[in-house]
Amino acid sequence: MIFTASTVKDTLPNIRRFVAGNLAGGVDHLFVFLDAPDREVRGFLDEHPHVTCIRTDKAWWGEDRPENLNARQRINANLAKAVLSTLEGDHWVFHIDADEIVQLDRALLDAAPAETRAVRLAPLEAVSQKHWDSEPTFFKRLLPSEDLVLLHTLGVIDKPSNGAHFHGHVDGKSGVRPDLDVWLTLHEAVDSAEQAIEPLRNKKKLRLLHYESFSGEDFVRKWTSILAAGPTVNLRPVREPTAIAVRALIAKGLTEEEAAPYLMKIFERTTEDDLQTLSDLGLVEEIDPSAGTHVPQQLSDADRDRIDRVVEGLRGQPKRVFHHGHPAAEARKALAAATGEPVRAARGFLRRS
Repeated sequence: MIFTASTVKDTLPNIRRFVAGNLAGGVDHLFVFLDAPDREVRGFLDEHPHVTCIRTDKAWWGEDRPENLNARQRINANLAKAVLSTLEGDHWVFHIDADEIVQLDRALLDAAPAETRAVRLAPLEAVSQKHWDSEPTFFKRLLPSEDLVLLHTLGVIDKPSNGAHFHGHVDGKSGVRPDLDVWLTLHEAVDSAEQAIEPLRNKKKLRLLHYESFSGEDFVRKWTSILAAGPTVNLRPVREPTAIAVRALIAKGLTEEEAAPYLMKIFERTTEDDLQTLSDLGLVEEIDPSAGTHVPQQLSDADRDRIDRVVEGLRGQPKRVFHHGHPAAEARKALAAATGEPVRAARGFLRRS
């Protein structure tokens, strides 16, 4: 089965799109860690048969909740990976955000050799416009140097680089077979020595749709959420001026109504894309994630029960042992304490084929 793990704080419409798109794009089940309480979002996720919703409240973190959002994301993703390592069968788990949708060729994954431990998804980014009448379906792809120079010369982007062409990350996201000696970071898969694992790649068949600030409204929501999530969120250098400008504006103490036109002006100057030019030059793809044909596989009753019991058993356990850089033995001990089952030092934890 294909799983995803995400730490989210988002609106219900965006979460609905996130769940539906990923299930249509090749995912079978989603682990969603709620980074902030939201009754509507939680109600929707709790009722969904292909979602495991986990509240990351004080009972989850205890007195050791990391201030850094990126740390919380990595810990939660690797905890989900550890839980899945206790299941029978051959599975994959991808670490994605709530504004990302995977597009997987399941046949390609199923045919991957057993020694393939990681997969990298190539990113496509939603074109940013002030307003969309419906869900955005135009996506930018990473471009070769000649197209980047063309866009720069035309004044469409500030620099002839994909870092300027994309507003979000250009690295894509990774998935791994859920073993305790493999770790998920924000973008890469690494081994116990924190060395990057060479992944399976295919730009046409293993892709990720990224809804990075796809509208003016979403830009405002995303950036105020990022700045409220905690200190030292990792941002690409090209995005730092945007963060500084938004932070400075928020610090002025304006009401939402007073700040709105200035936030929109920041969006127009830093993020809005020239869809007409990109389309005329053939540099965008039209993709409707809801048109995916994947029928997600249901968790068996045994696996559902297993996941719920292990997650609940880990609720009172220290979580930082699931951050990459910690010895896999620490994660094994936490799992053993959560399940009451013996620790196995072999690769994986109670992994059965």
